[in-house]
Amino acid sequence: MSSGTASRLKSPRLRHIQWIAVAFLTVAGIINYVDRSALSIANTAIRDEMTLSPAEMGWLLSAFSLAYAFSQLPVGALLDRIGSRIMLGAGMFFWSLAQLVSGFVANFQQFVLARAVLGLGEAPQFPAGAKTVSEWFSLRERGTPTGIFVASSCIGPCIAPPLLTAMMLGLGWRWMFVVTGLVGIVVAVGWVLVYRNRAEVALTPDEVAHLDEGAAPEPPARRMTFAEWRGLFAHATTWGMILGFMGVIYMVWLYLTWLPSYLEHERGLSVARTGWVVAIPYVFGTLGMLCAGQAADRLLARGAGIVASRKWPVCVGLLGGGAFTVPAAYTPSVTMAVVYICLAMFFINMASGAAWMMVSVAVPKRQVASLGSIQNFGGYFAGSFAPVITGYIVQGTGSYVNALLAAAAVAVLAAVAYIVLVRKPLEGSETLIRTERAA
Repeated sequence: MSSGTASRLKSPRLRHIQWIAVAFLTVAGIINYVDRSALSIANTAIRDEMTLSPAEMGWLLSAFSLAYAFSQLPVGALLDRIGSRIMLGAGMFFWSLAQLVSGFVANFQQFVLARAVLGLGEAPQFPAGAKTVSEWFSLRERGTPTGIFVASSCIGPCIAPPLLTAMMLGLGWRWMFVVTGLVGIVVAVGWVLVYRNRAEVALTPDEVAHLDEGAAPEPPARRMTFAEWRGLFAHATTWGMILGFMGVIYMVWLYLTWLPSYLEHERGLSVARTGWVVAIPYVFGTLGMLCAGQAADRLLARGAGIVASRKWPVCVGLLGGGAFTVPAAYTPSVTMAVVYICLAMFFINMASGAAWMMVSVAVPKRQVASLGSIQNFGGYFAGSFAPVITGYIVQGTGSYVNALLAAAAVAVLAAVAYIVLVRKPLEGSETLIRTERAA
């Protein structure tokens, strides 16, 4: 069946389901990142009230990412068995509850526990998004919707600084956590009420034909097994995706957790001004995410292999992110530092978006959440060290220069790993583009 024929078979109902799903995933992703950004926005206020050292704040910032990383592995397998509707809905409810409770913590230990629960709850978000896109979009059209929903990881941090700073200055940091937690609970209920997994919808033959265009036949009742999950680790492509995403998330998490403090203490900006300036790099990050989706779909349309069309935006993004982080560390100009950080964020988020697009084409639909969670585990395991390492470097040197240089080196090494290891879809991938060009 030709691509044009499949396109004509897309019914109005299917378009409605697709974009309602993408809209909910995007809103949930924005809330996800607003919630995880709250601690970095209130960094100085919380450190002052609880008398925390930079190293202790680093551990508090890492409590989320460590819990998030280690919960990825079981979450991916559960998503492939239960589906996105229940897993994401439950996850969103519990992470929002943890966010709300963070407004009532009395000491460092309670805050660490609340942040860990936040990490556990947020774990299904992006693997669920990848699974949803693989279920409701055909192979050739997954780049753009993936770019849109993963752009939430930049839109959230973009709107979080001015929004949360205003809430913190007006209500105090504790009520900032309470209000954002309540918003998440409302969206969680809406997702469960509105969204349905593909298996829960009676599709017409034409709708099935459109969704499965370009994909190998897959028995609908077949579920992911533990042996298949374990077998994902036997492929070089899986390890390349893990190592590459380590570089992506290390840099993303460095900027997400320490950028407000960096601008205040290293560059001398006020709290109110920082809230607006921090948003600027995330505008560029959002553009990077959206460009990744467009680039992947266009490379594929112009004859690039299914892997190559995702691989090279990842590699270019990692190298670009590292390249622009170096001058950001050394420039004496506040304006140029922000410019370089904006460019670094554009490229590193282009890499992030393309990495999630790779997940949706590298394995069959029933394995997408598992592979996505494995990739995310590697990313956030490495990313969890970014706040801690940065905290110790800042505490020991009184400067962020070496922390930024370390992040740039991690990004370059990750790009090398991706270039060498990610060369073809995993065995059994659903793509019918069998003559995959060398990546």
